[in-house]
Amino acid sequence: MLLTMDVNNTHIKIGIYRDTELLVNWRISTDPDKTADEYAMLLRNLFDSAGFTFPQIDAVAISCVVPPLLDTMDRLCKKYFGLAPLLVGPGIRTGMRILYEDPKAVGADRIVGAIAAYEKYGGPAIVVDFGTATTFTAVSAAGDFLGGAIAPGIGISMEALAEHAAQLRRVELVKPKHCIARNTVTAMQAGIIFGFVGLVEEIVRRMKRELGGQAKVIATGGWAELVVEECRSIDHHDPLLNLEGLRIVYERNRDAGLSLEVPGRRDRTEG
Repeated sequence: MLLTMDVNNTHIKIGIYRDTELLVNWRISTDPDKTADEYAMLLRNLFDSAGFTFPQIDAVAISCVVPPLLDTMDRLCKKYFGLAPLLVGPGIRTGMRILYEDPKAVGADRIVGAIAAYEKYGGPAIVVDFGTATTFTAVSAAGDFLGGAIAPGIGISMEALAEHAAQLRRVELVKPKHCIARNTVTAMQAGIIFGFVGLVEEIVRRMKRELGGQAKVIATGGWAELVVEECRSIDHHDPLLNLEGLRIVYERNRDAGLSLEVPGRRDRTEG
């Protein structure tokens, strides 16, 4: 079985695949200060809750945009799974041309999201990822990563508003019934949520024009559910898009003969 981990600044999405079937998935908070052992204990509890054990895992694929956690995840996989993880980055076979001025500057999460979007929905496509940042990624009709746009995320926008405006405070981010709000809490909710709807609609409109007028638009990320119903431009909401991209990247590298088992791997018993 394949363990996939999409490590972002706010959350880590985790999935276990048997072949192409996603058997279970979880989302946990990202903590750069946690050690490999601490993450292992958290994973063990999740595995236990779903009836899985570490020795059942044959491979691990990871996308990570939090540099301090790269070594942590590598140590976790080698110590507890006896496996060297496939870390999405330079030198990894993706099957997608990255037409960026500096391909190494593209976040691994954007790459796996683009790969999954093209594989599942075809191209041209636009992936809108509502995470810590709101990213827009354009994929050509031929399946090339063209580039995109990056805007602040919904969560950090609310944090910034509360931090820098003396009379405003942090509020729960839920969609209000009206845009003309009659109190400060709903006014902030309306401004953030409907404001992001406008941001998405305009950037998608411009990207579609640059792509020739047609593109499938796929939304993903933890904040997506707040706005997708209000966005007329969104064709698909796919919360687990990046996990699927990790599975695809792993399979492409496996088929190319990449070996991920560390030398002297222990027998298939819990370590």
